[in-house]
Amino acid sequence: MLQSRQPAPIVDFEWYPTATSKDPATFCFVSSVRECPVKLLDASDGRLRASYPIIDHRERFIAPHSLAFNLTAQKLYCGFQNAIEVFDTANPGEGIRLATTPNKSSKDGLKGIISALAFCPSYESDVFAAGSLNANQCNIALFSESQGQTPLMFLNGGVSAGVTQLQFSSSKPHMLYASFRRDTRIFCWDIRYNSDQPLKVYASNPTPPASLSKAQVQTDSSSFKESTNQKHRFDIDITGKYLSVGRQDGNIMMYDLDNAFSALPELQGEYTEPTMIPPTLVFPGHEDSIGSVAFHPTSSRLLSSSGSRNFDDDESDSDSDADCSATSVSVHRRRRQPSVRDNSLKLWRF
Repeated sequence: MLQSRQPAPIVDFEWYPTATSKDPATFCFVSSVRECPVKLLDASDGRLRASYPIIDHRERFIAPHSLAFNLTAQKLYCGFQNAIEVFDTANPGEGIRLATTPNKSSKDGLKGIISALAFCPSYESDVFAAGSLNANQCNIALFSESQGQTPLMFLNGGVSAGVTQLQFSSSKPHMLYASFRRDTRIFCWDIRYNSDQPLKVYASNPTPPASLSKAQVQTDSSSFKESTNQKHRFDIDITGKYLSVGRQDGNIMMYDLDNAFSALPELQGEYTEPTMIPPTLVFPGHEDSIGSVAFHPTSSRLLSSSGSRNFDDDESDSDSDADCSATSVSVHRRRRQPSVRDNSLKLWRF
């Protein structure tokens, strides 16, 4: 196991698209470290292969919140505040900046921190999606590599919350999936047809309503809320049949995407309301919140990771506060440290 210690917190990372230990040239990944250039690291020994600096107007390094390679792995896209930096992976150094909004005061474009990036897996298309942490219903935009910073379209109908992840289906490259901050649902759009509302909404409860109107997506969102801002990364297997995601209660949910679309009539123009899809399988995976799941690329296995910050209630805090107010004596209390419930990796076979 490789352990590569970084000088500051890691914001995001991304594997090289064809990374394999059998090919040392491709066995690498990029990482975004706070107040550091983006680093291309060798996965076998942790050595630095290249760096890609993003510098602001005060000559400080910017750590992007999202990273993504294009399909040919010739370009590296990095999302941060109101912009996307594009690097040539073969030529380390400064990149080309794509402004996602004309200026700070403008209401046009994709505003806020670009928190998620995803490329359409079809080689016939150069479309990629970008999502923002701005809490509005138009915080996902589609771009074209050839057209630069001008958005092709915006996707509507989600929730008024920051985007935490975007992913296209490998078998249906026109299907885009998105998750949002503090929301247990996963939304799916068919980018060929209606961009005003999602086609499917994958619910966390076993018996959701059959369909929701656009207004209900917002008004009923309270029942799908989570209590923390922790990300829960989902994944779609290489065949595009299954989607899996872990939740705050330690459960792992599986959705059969083929069954979800088999009952859907062939679309001819706009459709009416998004359909709610319950999980096909729910099983307890960990004793704590599950931050990420990932399918094995060639076999029916799923990897899950868990862990979160848990602070136990300290009754002595209230007692010491009362004593301080009565005697006017300042008491220096030690900062509470988070406890560990379950920070583990598990491999599941299906």
